[in-house]
Amino acid sequence: MTARFGLLAVLALAACDPQEVADKTIRRAAESVIMPVISRSLAAGPAQAATYCLLDAASGAELQSLARDLGVEAGTLTEATIRTIAARPAATACLAASGVAPLRV
Repeated sequence: MTARFGLLAVLALAACDPQEVADKTIRRAAESVIMPVISRSLAAGPAQAATYCLLDAASGAELQSLARDLGVEAGTLTEATIRTIAARPAATACLAASGVAPLRV
């Protein structure tokens, strides 16, 4: 029984796409950077919705740039990146659909 479980665990891990794992890790790190910035002007629920909108509208390079700021307070470059993403039509449409007012970062 234990050997069968171990085999299933190995097969499950082997099925993981390394790029997908890396992308999810970067996205989570970027989320951890965006959320505190957005939370300065929005309550928790709208801030979470806004964060997801920004993550979906960000490019891969922007997500990587934001993820690099994990563990430090967001500076002016990070805030500028967030403002740039928030101004995109995809982000503004998502924010409106989520009932979130335009962001002030």
